[in-house]
Amino acid sequence: MSVSARAAPTGLRLGLVLLLPTLLPAWAQNAPAQTDNPPDSAASATQRPVANPKPKATAQLDRVDVSVRASDEDLRRNATAAKIVIGRDEIERFGDSSLGEVLKRLPGVSTGGRPGRGGEIRMRGMGNGYTQILVNGERMPPGFALDQLPPDQVERIEILRAPSAEYGARAVAGTINIVLREALQKRINDVRLGLGAERDILTPSVGWTRNDKLDDQGGAYNLSLNAQQVNHRDAVNTTALTHNLDGSGDSLLATQGQSEDERRSLNMSLRLQWKLPDGDALSLQPFMVAAKGKSSNVFDQFHSLASPGDFDHAQIAGDNTFNLLRLNSQWQHRINDDSKLELRGGLGQARTESHSLRQEFYKAALTRTQDDTTVSTDRSWSLNGKYSQQLANEHSLVAGLEGEGTTRTQDRACLQNGLACRNALEFGDDLSAATQRVALYGQDEWSVGQQWAFYAGIRGERIATRSTARNFSVSNQSAVWTPLLHAVWKFLDDKGKPTRDQIRASLTRSYRSPSLQDLIAQPTINAQYPCPDTQACGANAANYPDRSGNPNLKPELATGLDVAYESYLSKGGVLSANVFYRRISDLMRTLTTLQTVSYAAVPRWVSQPQNIGNASTMGLELEAKFRLDEFFDGAWPVSVRSNLSLFRSQVDGIPGPNNRLDQQPRGTANLGADYKLRSLPLSLGAGLNWTPAVTVQQSLLTEVHNSRKVVLDAFALWSLQLNTQLRLSATNLDPLSYANGNIINTGDQVITTNSGGRSYTLWQLRLEMKV
Repeated sequence: MSVSARAAPTGLRLGLVLLLPTLLPAWAQNAPAQTDNPPDSAASATQRPVANPKPKATAQLDRVDVSVRASDEDLRRNATAAKIVIGRDEIERFGDSSLGEVLKRLPGVSTGGRPGRGGEIRMRGMGNGYTQILVNGERMPPGFALDQLPPDQVERIEILRAPSAEYGARAVAGTINIVLREALQKRINDVRLGLGAERDILTPSVGWTRNDKLDDQGGAYNLSLNAQQVNHRDAVNTTALTHNLDGSGDSLLATQGQSEDERRSLNMSLRLQWKLPDGDALSLQPFMVAAKGKSSNVFDQFHSLASPGDFDHAQIAGDNTFNLLRLNSQWQHRINDDSKLELRGGLGQARTESHSLRQEFYKAALTRTQDDTTVSTDRSWSLNGKYSQQLANEHSLVAGLEGEGTTRTQDRACLQNGLACRNALEFGDDLSAATQRVALYGQDEWSVGQQWAFYAGIRGERIATRSTARNFSVSNQSAVWTPLLHAVWKFLDDKGKPTRDQIRASLTRSYRSPSLQDLIAQPTINAQYPCPDTQACGANAANYPDRSGNPNLKPELATGLDVAYESYLSKGGVLSANVFYRRISDLMRTLTTLQTVSYAAVPRWVSQPQNIGNASTMGLELEAKFRLDEFFDGAWPVSVRSNLSLFRSQVDGIPGPNNRLDQQPRGTANLGADYKLRSLPLSLGAGLNWTPAVTVQQSLLTEVHNSRKVVLDAFALWSLQLNTQLRLSATNLDPLSYANGNIINTGDQVITTNSGGRSYTLWQLRLEMKV
């Protein structure tokens, strides 16, 4: 069956462009005519005649092997399972200081936190573990955040909207795989010197990347180093208004203060590659992070119903260190021309040490101190084996076995007014925990003619978790089987050849496992309502609950459907429209309830994760990435990148209208463009990121809201010489205030809390040299 590409695809292309608002500037049609060749039109470039002298009879030409890496669009187009690939050009375009700022511009990706600061990475607006984050295909240990990884060390970013057997099924929203810099045989030295400024606070950075040969048999290495300092100074204001429903009056708790954070980090990644006899290959990939930071938080507090135990001023000083060292290895063995074996192994250790001193005052007199020191050590290992075989009829079989283990030891020393904290007396300071995972998977990928490509896979995982602390031992086991189906159907032209248009579909099963922290049952007492030194705890407030894990949590299971239309343009762009649906069972959500606890004489409010039932989410994702002159004759060759994602979700058993998944907005949008001037060695670009305000009915008691985020970024890149350029970039050019809060209705009281402050513009100047 074949379909002409002259009908449906053409209409769909134009429809996708017109669906994205404000995509095409009005001045496009009046721009000068374009005469340059597009970047990927080398085959049609003008050919100049070259003199061809008569060769000598004895001339002998050496064999030269040329390897050309497929473009990002080709990798995306040829993948059976939906994949978006973002290469170095896109990663370094704006000169971002954090990986979160790079990711926020990608289709369907959003970040939490203040505007311009990166933050938790979410696909399809779903946070809290719905998005699987990998580095070189491996999970990072607890305590590691993507913002600790500088963009300079990233080769490419792979986004999988649906799970696959090889990458894993813990990806209800999708998977983001960060691939670190790859080794090239070409000798290259990249040096980057940067200086940033936010609120007149300077933040320097320096980066160096080197590629070179290891030997003449194809061995190569890549060494990437980055050192940077990040400083933030923020104003923080919080109000909590408590309205008593019995008419006994209201009370107000307000805090106003300022926080300062400073972090220095050193990152190193190294990739060593060797080509061995008989087509084998070996690689080693050490990865290191060393970070040190300090913080201070000073605030004044006003309580309209102040009691003798209250304080009116507090200051918190803290410092922390984080050190991570990981070694990954990979060996590829070619069994024969049609099959190969791949073994991967990894060892890692991360150590986090933090210390904080909280001092509370009332009328300038010191009333309480809390001195906290915590040392956590995470050790991890992984061992993966994969067998691949190419069969007739374009079949590709893959089978794999994976093992992974993580152990955590945590030592905590807590002193209140010089004595052991009640938390330490009741529950103990020391904690040990371990998680082990074993997975088995198989997949078959095949093509049927020129029009169809299929992928069928199945993956089974078993996860066992245990932890021990004084009076709190946890043992949790879960096993999940996830079948996975993907298909691609390509349009054919009148001659029966594939066009640049295709349709994708995926039917998958995925899951979200409880985090180790959610399973640990050891309670944590809220610092706003601490316990007396030698007495049982008193009451606390619903907006300042204690926290406890839940060892009986079950993993969430999700059945998903994805359908997408994609059109790949002749000048390297893409137009796509994707719809998705997920039906989730055993939804995990953190609920705040009033509980009778062993450490208090009266019930206290406790926040605890629980399985609450079922939920569903669906959405539409539009993307347009193209050059303006491809659609408008005479337009400037402006590169346009835009995407619009709309989300909808519903949690069963919670009344609407805002019974959405946690933190999921109704949509996200990005619009960006850049242009390289002809008269000057200058490139200019700008991008706008938008996330609307969101209100979520989290439970029968609690409603949570976050303000909208609008972030405007821009850059200018000046080529000083052939291998030297200067980049000026600005993040969050139009800074807005940012706030979040909640409303808690306990039946006796309604507590309305709001917290937030200003955001700021970050300026960066970076010198980039290839030497």
